[in-house]
Amino acid sequence: GVDPPTAPDDGDGQVAVDDDHLLLLRGEPLRAGDRRVLEAFGIQTSLVLEYRRLREREVRAALLESAEATSTALLRAVSHDLRTPLATMRASVDGLRAGGLDDVDRMLLLEALASSGEQLERLIDNLLDLSRVQAGLVRPNLVPASLDEALLPAIVGLPAGAVTLEVADDVPWVLTDPGLLERVVANLVGNAVRVSDGVPVRVLAHVGRDTVDILVVDRGPGVRPELRERMFEPFQRLDDHGSGGLGLGLAVARGLTEALGGRLSAEDTPAGGLTMVLTLPRTLPDTGADPAGEAGRSDDAVPEGAR
Repeated sequence: GVDPPTAPDDGDGQVAVDDDHLLLLRGEPLRAGDRRVLEAFGIQTSLVLEYRRLREREVRAALLESAEATSTALLRAVSHDLRTPLATMRASVDGLRAGGLDDVDRMLLLEALASSGEQLERLIDNLLDLSRVQAGLVRPNLVPASLDEALLPAIVGLPAGAVTLEVADDVPWVLTDPGLLERVVANLVGNAVRVSDGVPVRVLAHVGRDTVDILVVDRGPGVRPELRERMFEPFQRLDDHGSGGLGLGLAVARGLTEALGGRLSAEDTPAGGLTMVLTLPRTLPDTGADPAGEAGRSDDAVPEGAR
């Protein structure tokens, strides 16, 4: 066989594709008809390359536009959501340094300091998670897992009685990354607890044919249907006077849920409140059990209208 040319001078003939590409030939000269076919192929190749260049520019422009919008929103939000806990921490530290406090005042300042520190920690964690989601850097390790692996760690550290976990032991396993699922549930439950005004948040499971729904049910003020999709957008506040902060938690939760191959939506809680519905693909461990069985169905425990 004939070795292909590796440089323009190596070819016995050439056809220009564009300013940067050539088709090089080695061997007997082409007949006129064959050369016209090759030139037509070169034109088609140049069109494909130009289309690819335009698509790459479009993608880069969209990424830059998204990054600029995110940066602008973040800078606007920083003035309140970062400065408020920092100001509280600074005031608490100044008060503790001044001395002359009784035990009650000292404890109040320490609690304010701890609460502001936790608020900053949540904010920074959500910012890091959101940046990973938007950059496509989330790589879940999907394995069969029981809900206990994610639900129990997700409610650790919450006040006693703030959450009731009402999930049967025989609920089928789901295909998920337990660590990422824990992060999603922790965000949902944390948000629900903050708006429930002391009423316990219920965590339930509804088993479908191919999926398992995790329901986080609160009795808070609820959200109007036309505003529910906005909840999942970064840096959105539905109430500027509320404690929702930058509005990153639900954006992170939906992004991680989609990376897990699931869905996250919001529904009304009957008698008032909001129910977050986290849908995951269902699977079972290799125990010989029937995957289409109805084990673990908790229909009676699920609020009507939250399925």
